[in-house]
Amino acid sequence: MKKKLLVLVLGFIVFTCKSNDDEVSVTPQFYNILSLGDSYTIGQSVCDTCRFPEQLKDSLVADFPDADSFSLRVIAQTGWTTTSLINAIDNENLSNTYDVVTLLIGVNNQYQNRPFSLYEEEFPLLATKAIELAQGNVNKVIVVSIPDYAYTPFGQGFGFSETTSEDIDQYNNFAEGYCNSNGITFINITDITRQGLDNPDLVASDGLHPSELAYSLFVERLLPVVISKIQ
Repeated sequence: MKKKLLVLVLGFIVFTCKSNDDEVSVTPQFYNILSLGDSYTIGQSVCDTCRFPEQLKDSLVADFPDADSFSLRVIAQTGWTTTSLINAIDNENLSNTYDVVTLLIGVNNQYQNRPFSLYEEEFPLLATKAIELAQGNVNKVIVVSIPDYAYTPFGQGFGFSETTSEDIDQYNNFAEGYCNSNGITFINITDITRQGLDNPDLVASDGLHPSELAYSLFVERLLPVVISKIQ
């Protein structure tokens, strides 16, 4: 009887210790996302939750119900050039702990007639900084192509230029070439924005920037890539 009782007690102790070990081994999952850019990242003329970084975060929350949290930080302003974004990053107290960093920049270099050579010089600096912020891991960085505002009412009116689309292609081709040469993921969403005249629902109420719907189409392309990077 005493032997049976001893076996039961020992079995209970082993079971209890094993259960505690299992509980201790569970690591909370926290994911930090950083989005760098300009008006296309801040979501000019759409609601705060309508811009693509927020839609991306919400989609990740839905796809990872067991994750403890997804946090998002956006460093972007309407009108920012590559120079503006570099200065903003330098002025922020950012840690190099982000699980995903997105970068979308350059349209204001083109619109403000900055020399293309400036983009050639500063885009690599921003890409390098994005990698540093992404724990030094190039696989955690995503560069998003520049939308084409020529296919908007604004682009066809006040902002019209016959060379706008050619200019945008020049910027995107440089960025994509740099990314391909350096192992950085490049996601093209420009073709989505070039449907803006045929589908006005893709353009925000200001007649210039992408709408919530357009941003949701951006996220459709971004989401599976981001999932593969954080799994």
